[in-house]
Amino acid sequence: MIKIKNLRVKTIIGVKPHERRRKQEVVINLQLEFDGEKAARSDHLADAVDYESIGRRIVADAAKRKFHLLERLCRHVLELAMENPRVLRATVEIDKPGALQSADSVSITAVLDRDSVKAGFIAPDAQADS
Repeated sequence: MIKIKNLRVKTIIGVKPHERRRKQEVVINLQLEFDGEKAARSDHLADAVDYESIGRRIVADAAKRKFHLLERLCRHVLELAMENPRVLRATVEIDKPGALQSADSVSITAVLDRDSVKAGFIAPDAQADS
């Protein structure tokens, strides 16, 4: 299992007018389950999950988009992770610091596995919104 911890991303997230005006930082924790046996034997990146490229893609893509809900951002991150055919299952937790005045953050956790992807449970990316 690969764990990407505390990936900081700036994106438009929220439903309130002030949240739609400027980017906010969210913190992403992503777990990627995969069969690493081939990579362990070969010691070649081509046989592994390239977590650096997945992390860069998440940061760049989220920075270009706008989301109303953490649920949608979670789903989007999972879809990006599952684009790598070696990933069998992905779990994401996204924290939105400062979402509640009396709490450090609010977070949501979601999971997607390869069987769900094969069954067509990932819909074509609906406009992430404006």
